[in-house]
Amino acid sequence: MGDETRDGKARGKRRGFSATFYAANVMEIFERLAWYGIYAVVTLYMTGKVEDGGLGFTDEQQGTLIGVVTFILYLLPVLTGGLADRYGFKRMFALAYAILVPSYFLLGHVRSFGGFFAVFLVVALGAAIFKPLVVGTVARETDDENRSMGFGVFYLMVNIGGFVGPIVAGIIRDWGWSWVFAMSSVWIGTNFLWLFVLYRERKGPAEDNPRSLKQVLSDMVGVLGNFRLFLLLFGAIVLLLAAGNEWLGWLQVGVAAGGWLVVNVLYDLVVRDRFSRSRHAWLIDRMRLGDWRFGLFLFIVSGFWTAFNQIFMTMPKYIRDYVDTTPVVGVIRSAFTSLGQEQAGTTVITALTENGQIKPEMIVNIDAGSIILFQLLVSLVVKRLNPFATMVGGVLVGAAGLSMSALGGASPGVSIWICALGILVFSFGEMSASPTSQEYIGKIAPEGREGLYMGYYFVAMALGNLFGGVLSGPVYGAVTRDLGRPDLFWALSGGVGILTAVSLLLFNFLAVRRSR
Repeated sequence: MGDETRDGKARGKRRGFSATFYAANVMEIFERLAWYGIYAVVTLYMTGKVEDGGLGFTDEQQGTLIGVVTFILYLLPVLTGGLADRYGFKRMFALAYAILVPSYFLLGHVRSFGGFFAVFLVVALGAAIFKPLVVGTVARETDDENRSMGFGVFYLMVNIGGFVGPIVAGIIRDWGWSWVFAMSSVWIGTNFLWLFVLYRERKGPAEDNPRSLKQVLSDMVGVLGNFRLFLLLFGAIVLLLAAGNEWLGWLQVGVAAGGWLVVNVLYDLVVRDRFSRSRHAWLIDRMRLGDWRFGLFLFIVSGFWTAFNQIFMTMPKYIRDYVDTTPVVGVIRSAFTSLGQEQAGTTVITALTENGQIKPEMIVNIDAGSIILFQLLVSLVVKRLNPFATMVGGVLVGAAGLSMSALGGASPGVSIWICALGILVFSFGEMSASPTSQEYIGKIAPEGREGLYMGYYFVAMALGNLFGGVLSGPVYGAVTRDLGRPDLFWALSGGVGILTAVSLLLFNFLAVRRSR
């Protein structure tokens, strides 16, 4: 990782951005409209009362479901990114949309835990195909001169969709929850137009000299090690996914994971290299690390995504249950009254409120709205700074924003202004940390393997969603519901961010600098 990180890749310089770059970013907007249209409200839907149209799931069920589904969503790009390099980005885009359109619609018509889980997994599959394609296109269509700004533009597009989607969902969910999911299908359907009319694929070396599926899978495993190491990690992940229920608790998972590690280590000691000439050597080979620094970097960055996901996994239900938003209603009413538009004010308040309170997704939307306003400015500023320092600083700012919700104390009626300011502060940390980390991966990816390496970037997000689900489900339930301490939960979430920043600094000092 060291040499590629220092030297970058030699790519032809371009002036401005290509039409394909803009086509990919437009498709990103509409995909984010669909995803955040449900993601900003799905915790409310899952934990809402059945008589109010919700599914009636517990906090533990909600945390497990959304954690596992989003984990798989962000893990699969490791495979789908490699397949995109093999079969072409345009074909895989079309496949993603063909999966997403019907599955989004169906998600609004299943009400059992198992049925909702199954359909949500299909949504995750379609989204997992899409993600490395659009990020890989941005990496392909930029060079060392404009890559930082290119990823800044991309992140702006992400948040335009992330801002508008929840607003539309918040309005139309008054018609019935099924309309929210139907609207997501419509958003995705429009992407067929942008794909077939505007997108022109610039093929990479992997498509000019296509690798077999076996080679693609081998590359996928080989970036971080060999098949045996992949098998060890896969087994540990399966145990994590199964944890937190009545028949397999966290203590049992810890014991089982430790036993799985011991079995694999003992297996290596017995096997050694004596069977290396066997035609099954891929199975009996000893575990080997590939680019361990890259793998460690991904694991550390997952801490940022664990904290980040609390904005969407936890903040909506926290606002619903603990935050008093009536002061915002009063400000909106006063503003329209001063303009002599009382009727218009009543219409706006009706659209934004539920039971006299501002809908939680509207408050959470401060994050995306801030990014729309300030992302390009932040990108212009940080392009002059050291990328690694920018990433660490962004993680710390994000942690500070999450921790601010701890200032509200333990009782219902938490100040909306403290909560809103915390989300705003967090957004500036996100603007610095997220694009910088994606730019870093795009820079070190070998030419023609952008899809594969961008797919691996999503491993960090996958782990962040898995751990974030645990934090939002069992931990939130234990700390907030059982102990009555929501302030302690937000202090803990901010602490995860601080630990991530410290770990990144140690990583840079011990693993990167000493390797040079």
